[in-house]
Formats: sequence, structure tokens, C-alpha cells
Amino acid sequence: MEKDKKEYKILVVEDNPGDYLLVEDYLEDHILSPQLVNAKSFHETKEVLAEKNNKFDIILLDLTLPDMSGEGLINKIKAIVDGIPIIVLTGYSDVSFAVRSLSLGVADYLLKDSINSIALYKSVVYNIERFKFIKSIQDSEKKYSDLFQLSPLPIWVYDLETLKFLDINKAAIHQYGYSREEFLSMTIEDIRPKEDMPKLKEAIELSKGKDTFYFEGLFRHIKKNGDLIYVDVRSNIVTRDGKKAEIVLANDVTERVKHMETIEKQNEKLKEIAWLQSHVVRAPLSRMMALIKEIENESLSSDEKKLYLSYVLESANELDHIVKDVVSKSQQIITLESKS
Repeated sequence: MEKDKKEYKILVVEDNPGDYLLVEDYLEDHILSPQLVNAKSFHETKEVLAEKNNKFDIILLDLTLPDMSGEGLINKIKAIVDGIPIIVLTGYSDVSFAVRSLSLGVADYLLKDSINSIALYKSVVYNIERFKFIKSIQDSEKKYSDLFQLSPLPIWVYDLETLKFLDINKAAIHQYGYSREEFLSMTIEDIRPKEDMPKLKEAIELSKGKDTFYFEGLFRHIKKNGDLIYVDVRSNIVTRDGKKAEIVLANDVTERVKHMETIEKQNEKLKEIAWLQSHVVRAPLSRMMALIKEIENESLSSDEKKLYLSYVLESANELDHIVKDVVSKSQQIITLESKS
């Protein structure tokens, strides 16, 4: 049988030289070059683990050491190792203690009298790989948690069937004013205006029945204090605890929306001014120009000139009124700009 060529670094905590040699022989039966370090007491184990260069893949632990034993030894070892699997090797076949030690976080529990080389090798390899897999999952969950909680934008996850909030980040708690506990007792309907429910239900129906569905849209939300805000929503379907859920990013764009509304109002005012300038102003101005030309006619009598001058004055007053209207509308635009 070809030996395992991987480089395993193993800490064997064993005070009995004979048992240590047996463990060494068993491991060398299946591993080409196992790197073994022997510690004969708990105190020595602490010193070995404290050395920076000592990075072990697994620990084989005898439960009866000169300075410590049993459950207390397991707890002490667990407290000083970080993510290293521990296999207990003992001469005592106490089933209840075996179960209890596994509940304390021990990877495996092997009896010295019944162990053999293949059983020890399999336990070592299996538990090293199992702990690597568990660590990768924990790292992945931590990355997700960090991305979720440290995001500056509000994010939440909700159940697609019940619409209840399943998870919520700090940014959402800060923006909406609800506590985490309050959010987790609510549904996504609780932060929507009643008149917007048809739009919400339409969006939810689009998501149902799909395994992946990216959605984006502009919605109105209500904060705890009653403030109405506009949010740019981006969402996608995820699986959480075996159920379909939706993860939502909600960016508050209220100021942007209000700014756009202000610009639209400004544009309407500018259109009015442009119409006044191009149509309304022309009428009295054209009349005035025609009347002045007539007044210049020397054949007009004094009474006719007075009449035409009255018409000019009338048109001038009309033009003055129009100019004042233009100025007023311009002032409204300036006011809108200052508010935006």
C-alpha cells in the first residue's frame, strides 16, 4: 500500500514512552514522513503550543498526564488551541465520559487497547479534513456577516412566503429607527405606505417561483418616526435555512428625488417664461411700435395724437404687467434653487 505523502505535523501529548512509540509506528505505517512532537505533561504542552513556529494539524491527547487529567485537561487544552482538532487516546473505556468529551469539542475518542494503525490513520486524516471544511464554512460565514453588517447601506433578508424580516444590518437599524428585535417581529409591509401595497405585491409576485431573480426599482418607505423616504431597491433571491428568501439593499435617494422634482418645477417655470417672452410680450410691443409710427404722421390732429398716446400708455402698462410676471416667475426659480 502506497503511503500518504502529505506533510502532517502532529502533537502527541503522551507521558508513556511505550504508548508514544506505538502511536509513532502506527502513523508511519500509512504516512511517509509524519512530523511528530511529543509533550509529556500539560505544562510542556503549553510551552510547545506557545512557540510561534509550531503549527500543528492535529493533537493526539492522552487523558492521564502527571500534572492534569480527565475533563479538566480537555478544557485546558481547548482553551489554548485555536481550531486544531483533538483526538483523545485513552486506556479507559468509559462510554459516558467518551460522550461527554465529544460534547466538549473533542474530534474523536479512541481506546488504546482496541486501536490499530489503519483506524488511527483514518481518524487523523478524516478529522484534519473535517476541521478544514468547518473552518472554511466559518470563514465564509464571517465574510458574509462582515459584508452584511459593515455595509454602509441598509440591507435585510426577508422570507418570500411570510414576508417577515429574517436578518437586518446596522445601517438599516440606523436609517429606519427600529431596533433589531422590532425589525425581526415585522414584515416588509410594515415599512410601506398602504397606497403602495399593489406595487409591492407586484414586485413580490415577480420573485416567487424563481431560484434567481435580480430586481431593482424605486419605492417609498416609512421610517419609525413616520417620515416618508424614497429608496432605490436592489434585490436577489437567496436560500436561507432551506427556504427561499430575498436579500435587499435599500439606498435612501430621497434628496436626489426631491432635487429632480425641484428641477422639473424649475423647467416648468422656465417654459412659462419662454412662452411669455415669445408670445405675450410681442403683442403689446407690436402695438406700441405701430402706434408710435402713426403718431409720427404729421397729418394727425391733436385729438388723434392724444388718443394714440393713450393707446401707447395702455400697451406700456400691459407690457409692464407682463415684465413683472416674468420677474415673479424668475424669483420662484431662484427660490427653488436655494431650497435644492
